[in-house]
Amino acid sequence: MPNTKTYKTAFLVLATLLIAFFFLNISLGSVHIPTKDIFNSLLGGALENKSWQYIIQDYRLPKAITAIIVGSGLGISGLLMQTLFRNPLAGPFVLGITSGASLGVALVIMGTSALGGIFTAVLISKWSYVLAASLGSFLVLLTVLIVSSRVRDTMAILIIGLMFGSITAAVVSVLSYFSSAEELQQYIFWGFGSLGNLQWDELKIFFAIYCIGIVFSIASIKGLNTLLLGENYAKSLGLNIKQSRLIIIIATSLLAGTITAFAGPIAFIGLAIPHITRQVFHTSNHKVLLPAVFLFGAIVMLVCDSIAQLPNTDYTLPINAITSLIGAPVVVWLLVRKKKMLF
Repeated sequence: MPNTKTYKTAFLVLATLLIAFFFLNISLGSVHIPTKDIFNSLLGGALENKSWQYIIQDYRLPKAITAIIVGSGLGISGLLMQTLFRNPLAGPFVLGITSGASLGVALVIMGTSALGGIFTAVLISKWSYVLAASLGSFLVLLTVLIVSSRVRDTMAILIIGLMFGSITAAVVSVLSYFSSAEELQQYIFWGFGSLGNLQWDELKIFFAIYCIGIVFSIASIKGLNTLLLGENYAKSLGLNIKQSRLIIIIATSLLAGTITAFAGPIAFIGLAIPHITRQVFHTSNHKVLLPAVFLFGAIVMLVCDSIAQLPNTDYTLPINAITSLIGAPVVVWLLVRKKKMLF
């Protein structure tokens, strides 16, 4: 078991890497900007080249911050779900939260055509996808919370969440069948995920809800550590199972639902980052795992986004493709090498 000094060193290394990859992410893009000008802009100085100032302050900086929020939020919500269900294949989306968000967006993109062109023009606006995804996530969350208050078995909640995912996927399939090629293309592009579409006003709202989710996550640490011992033993220690389960579900829903609403469905991160963190830190203590997953998730997301930008070209790859292509082989290699899951 690593000692406290080892953990402090590991956290220091991860924090340093996070800062380094944050600046690297900002420095990369289709337009080359000298490092001196990047630091000058970030420190509040004015640049002679106004276009560079705009690129850094209004595009690259919000995108890098979004990457940190998305990576850390999905990583933490994945950790919460894997511990709650004691299932290594559980991710932030097993409760059907993302499916609800996808259905909301699908209804806006592919369902409004049935209402006519005027309604379509009104509904498909800057905030329509975010509002639709948030409403869809909230409705699924509300249903899951009602079910969780009446169901004693935690695995039953997992199965119910998967069933909600199947139902919403079926509805989306029906909408897709009757939609035009243009509407399908819009929905597919949303499904790729994107970190670079947020302006500062949207990012402020995104960050505020994210912080609430993080607070709930921190509040669930004691319950998570106790649940590792099994629900029966946790009850004997005086843990309120229903209350702890409720806090964990709310935290996951706030993080995963908000991220999906603002950035689209991002694959791999929530499932894989907790496994990578456990293999590196060799612990199941959530007081260590939670901040470690935060740092690992943010770093991996920044790296994936930097690669997706295809520096010095005019092309940007779908972030979902990069997270899966890079991350999945790494996780397979780690698990084969260690030959043991830490739970």
